[in-house]
Amino acid sequence: MSLSDWTAPDLPPRTVLQGRYARLEPLSQDHTPELWAAHEGAGEVWRYIPVGPFDSEAALGAWVDAVRIAHDPMQFAVRMEDGRIGGTLSLMRIAPAAGSIEVGYIVFTPRLQRTREATEAVYLTLKWAFEAGYRRFEWKCDAANLPSRRAAQRFGLSYEGIFRQATVVKGRNRDTAWFAAIDSEWPALRAAFETWLAPANFDDVGRQKRALGDLTSPILVARDPGLQK
Repeated sequence: MSLSDWTAPDLPPRTVLQGRYARLEPLSQDHTPELWAAHEGAGEVWRYIPVGPFDSEAALGAWVDAVRIAHDPMQFAVRMEDGRIGGTLSLMRIAPAAGSIEVGYIVFTPRLQRTREATEAVYLTLKWAFEAGYRRFEWKCDAANLPSRRAAQRFGLSYEGIFRQATVVKGRNRDTAWFAAIDSEWPALRAAFETWLAPANFDDVGRQKRALGDLTSPILVARDPGLQK
């Protein structure tokens, strides 16, 4: 396949990504107090992340200070519709020459999990990447992290396999599950997300009428066999 008409995209700018329900803000020290409050009693969310949990606001702030100016991973705080911070995620493993980018370092606290804001936060990274000209959008997670694998498939990212003994995290082996979407799938993915996120898809108490997984299922070129057992 010739790529004679394709141009390598730019690196992500450190700017706000605004959605209907969620807002991604470049991580800064100003977020530390709100992040600390959001993470209170939620240490389990750091289980599969190379860092954390943190035992004090100062320790969390030191991590924020270390990563806030990095371009890869580029960390964002997720601000919810009610104005509170609910967690963080990043754009990472950014390879413009290959047109490849990954969403990762996803640390969503209980207040953000299973909300429209959580789904839209991921959608905003997908939308930015493909509209910027990236060809491939990746999701990788510890193979033991079944909720993350389910989330990737729900978001319409196709299963690509398990890299065995890929790395060591916090003193334990990590096999890594790979998922991805490519640019030719983006129009269908965009339509699925926009249908799901539309206010008309929710009843008066916020329950979905159509599941996102049902909307993205036809886009998948391969399903995760580990989720079918």
